[in-house]
Amino acid sequence: MTIEEIIGLVSGLDGVLTLTPGPGDEWPELSWGDAFFYYSPDGVVPTNVQPFATIVTKNYPGDETSQLDRPDTFRVNIHAGKKEFARGLGRNPADADTLIAHPVYGNAGWLAVVNPASNTETATRELLETAYRLARARYERRAESSRDR
Repeated sequence: MTIEEIIGLVSGLDGVLTLTPGPGDEWPELSWGDAFFYYSPDGVVPTNVQPFATIVTKNYPGDETSQLDRPDTFRVNIHAGKKEFARGLGRNPADADTLIAHPVYGNAGWLAVVNPASNTETATRELLETAYRLARARYERRAESSRDR
């Protein structure tokens, strides 16, 4: 899977806002070249929630485990929830094309894949759809809760 394929897959889901920071916009330079996926049917970047999935193309401070400083290396991070996290990690991780616990946010139910390919393409697609459904459900619960006030 390429970065472009993943962006196309997730961006095609109803209500998804895809943020791809780059030079000249308001987002920090560190985020340039990465992608952030939110469930946001109004098209506004939420300020009170994290994205349900991201693609990172470089090491972030404190997050160097995946060695994203290697050429042509990226990581897909998916907040698929604790149930999918436990189900998905039934094997030992390897460097690439294997589902792993996110190096920083694993305890919060985030999974990751470095350079997803044939071994993990189906799981990556399914987990992205699960993360999307969970984000949409959280959005709808918050919206309903604010209407009830």
